[in-house]
Amino acid sequence: MAKSTPVRKAWRSLSWLLVITLGLTALLGAGVLWGTASWAPKLALDLEGGTQIILAPQLEGEQEVTADQLSQAVSIIRQRIDASGVSEAEITTQGSGSGQKIVVSIPGVPDDETLSRIEASAKLEFRPVLVSEAAATSAVGEDGTETATPTPEPTPSVALNDVPTTSPTSASDLAYVTDALADQYTNFDCASEVAETTNVAPADEPLVTCDDLGQFKYILGPVEVSGDTISDATNSLVTTSAGVSTGEWGVNIVFDDEGTEQFAEVTERLFNLQGSQNQFAIVLDGRVISAPTTNAVISNGEPQISGNFTQETSKTLADQLKYGALPISFTTESTEVISSTLGDSQLRSGLIAGIIGLILVLIYSLFQYRLLGLVTMASLVVAGVLTYLVIAIMSWRYGYRLSLAGVAGLIVAIGFTADSFIVYFERIRDELRDGRNLVSSVEAGWKRALRTIYAAKAVNLLSAIVLYILAIGNVRGFALTLGLTTIIDVIIVVLFTHPMLQLMAQTRFFSSGHKLSGLDPDALGAVYRGRAQFRSPAITKTTPGATREAARRQTIAERKAGALTGAARDTHVDGKDS
Repeated sequence: MAKSTPVRKAWRSLSWLLVITLGLTALLGAGVLWGTASWAPKLALDLEGGTQIILAPQLEGEQEVTADQLSQAVSIIRQRIDASGVSEAEITTQGSGSGQKIVVSIPGVPDDETLSRIEASAKLEFRPVLVSEAAATSAVGEDGTETATPTPEPTPSVALNDVPTTSPTSASDLAYVTDALADQYTNFDCASEVAETTNVAPADEPLVTCDDLGQFKYILGPVEVSGDTISDATNSLVTTSAGVSTGEWGVNIVFDDEGTEQFAEVTERLFNLQGSQNQFAIVLDGRVISAPTTNAVISNGEPQISGNFTQETSKTLADQLKYGALPISFTTESTEVISSTLGDSQLRSGLIAGIIGLILVLIYSLFQYRLLGLVTMASLVVAGVLTYLVIAIMSWRYGYRLSLAGVAGLIVAIGFTADSFIVYFERIRDELRDGRNLVSSVEAGWKRALRTIYAAKAVNLLSAIVLYILAIGNVRGFALTLGLTTIIDVIIVVLFTHPMLQLMAQTRFFSSGHKLSGLDPDALGAVYRGRAQFRSPAITKTTPGATREAARRQTIAERKAGALTGAARDTHVDGKDS
């Protein structure tokens, strides 16, 4: 098989670039037609405005919120928002002392799942069931999988007969159920406002509450395993012991060493009990989200919560548990629409700055490289198209929003992108000065330039990654656009700029070294290198500046060789005169 020529390689690279561009366009177009995408990227809070949510601490009695608790809550809420794909959100505190609140500002209008991530305190507790209106026929195996199907049981009044009056010996002891607690349970209404505030119950006391659907009531014992002992949480489809999917979504929990030991002790005790006391309740923010029976001891610390979950709700719960329970409970005090902090004028100013930058790059390129500078502009245009498509797709699929800081990153990238072309062009001109023809200069210059380009872009990308990891807020938007344009820059240089020069080298206008091409050998002071010898450039009356240009472009070794030749000539002349 014959080796591919530079022309064939060029067309192959351009074809790949076309495929990538059309693929991105088709993907975004499909999202616009059948999804929630739009041709324009979503804008961040500073450019579009959004929704402001004020969270007020829910305290018991004389309890006061501390600065450390608020700081921890802000950090957890920020992680939850980032996990939901919402970018450029602002999370701050408001007020002082016991009146401090958390203010969450989100671009646009958040969906219900995002609001759930923010507003829920995700205070997860594992409590034993003492009394329940309904029991759950389910299975809990060594792999921790359980499903819950409520079935009717005797009424609470029957379950509360003959309540012991001795001190409780364990969290499952019915001695916790006093007459007062029994009366509270009997009169408890799952649809009342009181039911919404049960998550403030102390961990060492029993809890009267309902399930998350408000259908069943429970009396639960004290907390035996806290959500703080969870080290990881993910969502996935539930499978049977044979590995067959049930089609239901569940949340997989992994406890740390402390939680694993505590959970094993709980299931070991509950396994030997009967009726409602055989159940343990998984309580999220004071509501029972699942209450499976215990028919095995779970000693591996990896239970799975399943029930009435969808893929979205299971991911929401997993994210809440993964990033930790808030140190205190919060209630939503207000939710309101806010206007943009900067607005269209600032965006317009940023776009104008970008256009001015492009014009300056064009002027410099045309001045320095003549018509070769048009390749620079064409490359920047193609890079701009790819960048726009990628940002629009990220806005659709990952909730990315373009802020003014992100726009600044795109503007800065114009200069970084132009650097790659300048390095390549200068390498080609160096090869022309050494006496090569344009075709070989393009190939040789490309090999020399590629190493430099890769090294420079690797440094830029590393800087963007470090900045993105360590920064928060708008600075991350700047880092993201900077890193994205760095990757696209390399793609453009490899799949567009170099192939275009390979094709242009075949044209008569550029290969002949026309003065307007920017590749005129005479204007560059080209020299001819024969086999193992060096010749000075020919001086003609039509190229008066060639000698000066050649001297200026000589390497150190060539200058030393010229100096030695001159010195030898002077010595010889002096010898004859003497």
